[in-house]
Amino acid sequence: MSSFEPEIRDYLKKVLRTISACMLFSLFHMTVGIYFNWAFFEGQIRTGNIVYYLILLASLAGLIYYLFKVWSVKKHNA
Repeated sequence: MSSFEPEIRDYLKKVLRTISACMLFSLFHMTVGIYFNWAFFEGQIRTGNIVYYLILLASLAGLIYYLFKVWSVKKHNA
């Protein structure tokens, strides 16, 4: 099937999951922040800014937890 050894295949899966999760996180938050104009403060702080940045921080914590979980797994699937 695959000519890679299981350790290399698992490592590449971890790298792919890391890149995918980080790209999804950044694309989502850039799109929402710019499209709805919640990432910018225009003279004063609005409710949308506060909600956007709270969601950003919560999802960043979730992303860090997910990446920690992905990279802490040591064994491979046989």
